[in-house]
Amino acid sequence: MDRIRQIRKEEKKYHDYCYDNYSLFETGSWLHKPVKTVIDFLPMFEGKEEVNVLDIGCGVGRNSIPIAEKIKNNEGKVVCVDLLDSALEHLKKYSMQYGVSEVIETVQADIGEFKIKPEEYDFIIAVSSLEHVESEEVFDDLLKRMRNGTKIGGIHCLVINSEVQEIEQATNQSLEAYMEVNLSTKDMLQKLEDHYHEWNIVMKVVKPLEYKISRDGKGVILTTNAITYVAVKAL
Repeated sequence: MDRIRQIRKEEKKYHDYCYDNYSLFETGSWLHKPVKTVIDFLPMFEGKEEVNVLDIGCGVGRNSIPIAEKIKNNEGKVVCVDLLDSALEHLKKYSMQYGVSEVIETVQADIGEFKIKPEEYDFIIAVSSLEHVESEEVFDDLLKRMRNGTKIGGIHCLVINSEVQEIEQATNQSLEAYMEVNLSTKDMLQKLEDHYHEWNIVMKVVKPLEYKISRDGKGVILTTNAITYVAVKAL
């Protein structure tokens, strides 16, 4: 099995377990609340008659659902893209539960291949998803499509992991990190600067994080420098 297939097999196993064992917005997992930065920028769209949102790597909707609640009285929609059918099935269930199903549009697709229409979206979010495309080339191409698919004045809110490491707890042995695009923090920041040099950068934060996860029944410590990057398409 090649590296990409192995990574995606393990990531599917991990996410399916989370989705089946933790409910959306339930305390005890990373599903318990939306990303604060995503929610903090929603007021910038108040007063707009139509707000179209793209959530790339949406999962079960921890960001999509709160966004949909905010814009459901507008003419817009939240397009939710994910590779995992299990994630989208849960998202459909939660969108009914929270009364926003008419605003949510789900698309099962590899995010690296997802087609984005020019100037389609006001707000594009990608939380811990862009680094899961199969190569740097695909990463760059996706960012280009995202930029072209954004209206003037639109916002990108990205959270991207960098310098990901995995260490087996019992042995303290370093393992291969299951991350398709795993750049140094410096290189990832430079890549973002190159892509968004004509945009207004309104937030750039690097935060070291540590998680306890399981790989093949073994406890693993995952560390990462999570980059939060928010940019506005210049007028």
